[in-house]
Amino acid sequence: MTAKLAVLGTGAIGSSIGADLARAAYDVILIDQWPAHVDAMKADGLHVTMRGEESHIPVRAFHLCEMKDARQWALHEQLDIVFLTAKAYDAPWLAEFIKPFLKPDGVLVSVQNSLMDEWIAPIVGRQRDIGCAFMLSADVFEPGRVNRNTNQIETKFVLGDLDGRITPRLEEAAQILGHAGQTRITTNIWGAKWSKLMFNGMYATFRGALGATKQEMLDDPKVMDMVAKLAVEAAHVATALGYTLEPILGLTSEDLKQLTEDTFRKFMLKVFGDTDSKSTSMVQQDIAKGRLTETDLINGLIARKGQEANVPTPANQALNAVMRQIEEGALQPGLSNLRLIERHMSGTPATA
Repeated sequence: MTAKLAVLGTGAIGSSIGADLARAAYDVILIDQWPAHVDAMKADGLHVTMRGEESHIPVRAFHLCEMKDARQWALHEQLDIVFLTAKAYDAPWLAEFIKPFLKPDGVLVSVQNSLMDEWIAPIVGRQRDIGCAFMLSADVFEPGRVNRNTNQIETKFVLGDLDGRITPRLEEAAQILGHAGQTRITTNIWGAKWSKLMFNGMYATFRGALGATKQEMLDDPKVMDMVAKLAVEAAHVATALGYTLEPILGLTSEDLKQLTEDTFRKFMLKVFGDTDSKSTSMVQQDIAKGRLTETDLINGLIARKGQEANVPTPANQALNAVMRQIEEGALQPGLSNLRLIERHMSGTPATA
């Protein structure tokens, strides 16, 4: 029997996944709250550009409001797997929204940043929530058009049951998602999510605050020192809370358990990969679109978890405070924001 799938939240990540699943001939619907994007997908499918090659993939797209009209359909043809690919802060209400459309034995796969499964599991049920840590770079600035920076070989998905079980639905979700990238099943999904949280906090959000290219960050020793501070804080919090971080950037789980800034500096080049890349971080894209970033659910969450574990997180707290000023329009991204972050850390008012 063919699984009935949905991709809920079709921004850059969701559109990339949705396009690949549609191209693989899965019974998949794409649902989103951006009216122009949904209208463009309805009229002319998705256009995906990847390294100069453009693909045109017809898709079945729905506005959120149309799903209300589709409730009768949902009662007869409920969904087996929903890939939730919206912004982290939209996870709780979208989980509530899609819950009536999910089969009793169906699952929701949270392909999102942060630790959103902590909020999703109480809504859909812990046994129906599959966590996913991922590496996929893409952007959507025009309705119906996706610019994908990582191809299916470079894209990585790590999926896991919240309790570490290997279930048929988990294996099925991993197999299906394999059409969009390389997939791996883990019995330590919380460790994988924490490793991704660490990466986002030290790179994506920090780069957004600086408005910098990869190369500009790499060329500034003080910037790289701050990258190390952000990473080490996150690793120490996770360890203090009892999580075993999954290997990332060439660092083993044992390396991450005892991570120091000196140890981390040896792996800096792997953090930044291709320094000639023109891609922007997710936070830079959010700032360019004038919308809320996920920083408070990344660096802010690391800081709040640090308080729980009695682990100091001055760098993550400071970055979160500066990013809040940028979101409010009181501050512009720029390399000079490093000084403001340092002032926050020292307790000095962070004014320009």
